[in-house]
Amino acid sequence: MPWDLVTLNSGYVMPSIAYGTWTLGNGQGPIDQIAQAFDTGYYHIDTAQGYRNEGEVGIALHESGLLRGDVFITTKYSGFDGLDIPTAIRNSVNSIDTPYVDLYLIHNPRLAVPDIPTAWSEMEKVVEDGLAKSIGVSNFGVQDLEILLASAKIKPAVNQILLHPYVYLQQAPILKYAAEHAIVIEAYSALKPLTKEPSGPLDAPLNEIATRLGATTDQVLLAWTKAKGAVIVTTSSKKTRLEGYQDAGDIELSKEDIAAIDAAGALGEKRITARIGLRKFGVGILVGVAVLGLCNYFRVRIDKKLL
Repeated sequence: MPWDLVTLNSGYVMPSIAYGTWTLGNGQGPIDQIAQAFDTGYYHIDTAQGYRNEGEVGIALHESGLLRGDVFITTKYSGFDGLDIPTAIRNSVNSIDTPYVDLYLIHNPRLAVPDIPTAWSEMEKVVEDGLAKSIGVSNFGVQDLEILLASAKIKPAVNQILLHPYVYLQQAPILKYAAEHAIVIEAYSALKPLTKEPSGPLDAPLNEIATRLGATTDQVLLAWTKAKGAVIVTTSSKKTRLEGYQDAGDIELSKEDIAAIDAAGALGEKRITARIGLRKFGVGILVGVAVLGLCNYFRVRIDKKLL
């Protein structure tokens, strides 16, 4: 199962597939699911201040009997409760009950307050204080990264972004920029085309490739994501699926396979964009009708010059 270790620009290594806790909630459920992930070979756990389950990650780690150095832990500054970065990281390591995290990310550029350079300087201090081995960002666009790098003393090791074939065209500039600056891309929601957008243009190539390779469509989609050079953050409550995701590391797609998925993804992206546009247009019409109705009800005259 060659989900190899990836070397970050910080010099540390990171497993190239991670178990994400975004949708797990808190309580005993996520503790059990993280324990199952450990049992299935996932030694990179991705959590966040905003997921409200950092404590569960710590409990699962301590109950597993694994050494701290056996597990790569990512968490994120989510700006919750109005806490600043220095306070939030200390709360995170205390919640996880660990002296450090392996990777600490700014969850979104809008959380970089008062501005990106200032927030990044605080992130660099997190490394200096030994609370994180590597630092990075999430959901940053090219312009955000340009602003960050203009004053950075430490480069972001990672940019974690939404990545699947239906958003590949819009995300491609971020992948290109990251590659040029030795920033590793992490992909979340890689399986969204199957879980949220089924029966789309991707079905045909994924089914054909899966049948030919003796794989499942989700395995093919993960193999495509890996072929784009991204580390994968995924999740499931089912052990069989987690095992299947691990097996996807053995799948190597041909250039023709990747091109077919790219083409279907581009077509799907156009359809989804058009659908969203129509939905917004429809909402606009409904709002307009509602306004006119209210004006008529309250006998408010509308100047034709304003229409």
